[in-house]
Amino acid sequence: MLLHHCTWQEVESYLADRTAVIMPIGSTEQHGPNGLIGTDAITAEHIAHAVGDRTGALVAPTISVGMAQHHMAFTGSMTVRPSTLILIIREYVESLSRHGFDRFYFINGHGGNVTTVNAAFQEIYAAASLAGGDAKSVTCLLRNWYMAPGVDALSKELYGNKEGSHATPSEVAVTQYLFPDTIKQVPDFGPPSNSGPGFADAADYRQRFPDGRIQSWPQLATPDAGKRIFEAAVDGLVDDFKTFEK
Repeated sequence: MLLHHCTWQEVESYLADRTAVIMPIGSTEQHGPNGLIGTDAITAEHIAHAVGDRTGALVAPTISVGMAQHHMAFTGSMTVRPSTLILIIREYVESLSRHGFDRFYFINGHGGNVTTVNAAFQEIYAAASLAGGDAKSVTCLLRNWYMAPGVDALSKELYGNKEGSHATPSEVAVTQYLFPDTIKQVPDFGPPSNSGPGFADAADYRQRFPDGRIQSWPQLATPDAGKRIFEAAVDGLVDDFKTFEK
């Protein structure tokens, strides 16, 4: 059940029985030689929609641009400042809270969002605490779909130490499963840069990881593997969301 496919009356009816909402969040950034720039938003959105379908929960519009300044040396990447993303999350939550939602389950597809999203939660809680008894109490929870129960073990089974940490075969495989027409046919681009994982700004990232990958072999991705990973993520998050909503 998608918020942006509902009328206001349907949302009002939903709120008569339930007050939890799923909030997909991702990023728009480079994903190596064969990964889609929208990978993190695409995966978070479709996994969130599937969790919503399985649980009957309402799913809010996806926050598709995240905190990705370190990818900005690669053409097509987009970012917002951490302070901007905090405001976006806070105002999304406050908007929906005004109508009666009080449990916000964020499904995230981008590791670079994690610190900022958690900071946004603290801003939301601080605002409510400072307002005293006049503020509606809300609960926010962040879940990274790629860390859902069963996903990590499956990724290790499929790719071992070739999974890496960015432009991974797992996330590329999920997009191939969801959108097979977008699969990029590219030559085998060999092993990734052996540079260490640390980086600072966009220029430093590009210097260390010139094709965008971090220790990953996304050429190993297949749609069949993507289907398995997608289903594992949904299975794990469905149970987790049900617990959260209680």
